[in-house]
Amino acid sequence: MSEYQRKLETKLWAIADELRGNMDANEFKNYMLGFIFYKYLSEKIELYLNHELEEDGVTFNQAFEDEDLKEEVEAEALENLGYFLEPPCLFKNVIKKARNGEFILNNLQTAMNQIESSTMGHESEEDFVNLFEDVDLQSSKLGKSEDAKNKIISKVLLHLSEIDFKLEDTERDILGDAYEYLISQFASSAGKKAGEFYTPQQVSKILAKIVTQGKKNLKNVYDPTCGSGSLLLRVSREAKIGEFFGQELNQSTYNLARMNMILHNVRFEDFNIQQGDSIENPLHFGMKFDAIVANPPFSAKWSSDKKFLDDERFSAYGKLAPKSKADFAFVQHMIYHLDEKGTMAIVLPHGVLFRGAAEGVIREYLVKEKNYLDAVIGLPANIFYGTSIPTVILVFKKCREDDADIFFIDASKHFEKVKNQNRLRDEDVNRIIDTYKERKDVDKFAYAATLAEIEENDYNLNIPRYVDTFEEEEPVDLDAVVKELESLEEEIKEVDQEIAKYCDELGIKAPILR
Repeated sequence: MSEYQRKLETKLWAIADELRGNMDANEFKNYMLGFIFYKYLSEKIELYLNHELEEDGVTFNQAFEDEDLKEEVEAEALENLGYFLEPPCLFKNVIKKARNGEFILNNLQTAMNQIESSTMGHESEEDFVNLFEDVDLQSSKLGKSEDAKNKIISKVLLHLSEIDFKLEDTERDILGDAYEYLISQFASSAGKKAGEFYTPQQVSKILAKIVTQGKKNLKNVYDPTCGSGSLLLRVSREAKIGEFFGQELNQSTYNLARMNMILHNVRFEDFNIQQGDSIENPLHFGMKFDAIVANPPFSAKWSSDKKFLDDERFSAYGKLAPKSKADFAFVQHMIYHLDEKGTMAIVLPHGVLFRGAAEGVIREYLVKEKNYLDAVIGLPANIFYGTSIPTVILVFKKCREDDADIFFIDASKHFEKVKNQNRLRDEDVNRIIDTYKERKDVDKFAYAATLAEIEENDYNLNIPRYVDTFEEEEPVDLDAVVKELESLEEEIKEVDQEIAKYCDELGIKAPILR
């Protein structure tokens, strides 16, 4: 991390402190991230249009005042950026008013409304609609009076104005990385509630490297529980991605995912993020994907309605995941969407490896009938925000190169402890990835189990059945133990004699029971 990046993160977190006393982290993140996004869109449109108008010898501000150029400028922005913002609504102009102590809430609201309304009827509408709905400038939590609300919002925006996001530096994604930093910080400080939308970067890195192994270009990538979109974006660091697809149940987090895509310079026509329950109401039904990644909510509840037995995602298995545990429903959903040459990696609780009943039937079908399961990777406990349970990564491929075995890795003992959280180090991540690539047995760490061995274990995939991590204790030297006991016996006799001597002098009975 560069010194600039480190200072930027420190500054951003300090700005968040302005709101910390008024509301909890899961609420003030909406304001903090929303304002950063507004500043980004303001600076991006001005930078882009000034560059496009350079040959005409005019600026964005000047062009907007020219009736002949005004419509042309707006059309250019909508076609290439997907939105439009008039010069008076730019962040820098709202900040001028804030510096003068003027009331800015109305201007700020107008600016956010204009970004969304400008996209109506255009291809980008779906990606921008309601993006700022969680930035409630009328919330009483900002202050009891309008002046109090204006004061705190002005303070936050003025702090933000001091930060140069260096958008002109196309080689670096400073703002995108800073945004990721803030998302992770909000997740860790707010616990489970915020952790639902963030996968720790080291875990994301493992998933991304697995689904892109041996591939430099992917037509598309999909995450059915995409949260803030961080996992999808992580995959794009390992390979060039044509299109991003995702679905997210939580409305606020869905908004965050779309912001995150745009902030990472993913063009609006190159991502399709939908809001809703991907199991009960899939919005990419019938599509196939080169890579699929997911960290779904562990053992979430779902309807398990019998109608799903006629759904092509689940019908072949003959069983549905239980109502209290949707883990295998997510697996089945993802496998349905996986392209024949694709790879999927999903994080799940350990219970999926050995639980019986319907889950046992589904697990056996995946291994015995389809032979889709490629690898099982055990992770340390307490590496996810809000839960301490140990987790596992399951890797699936429809056309497996090594279809005679299933590769098991036990990485549960390799991590560092950071405060109350366990964390995978770079060397831990590299060891997992290198071992997965080589697919060779490693004593007490990795083992390729044949399908016959899996069958012998009744399709129980519990990792200790395959990777022996038992550590033998050092042999005990019995002769040395006997000598030590004899020595202790002599010492006890000497102490007893000493006690008896003192007791005789005092004329009392010695408390010796031997």
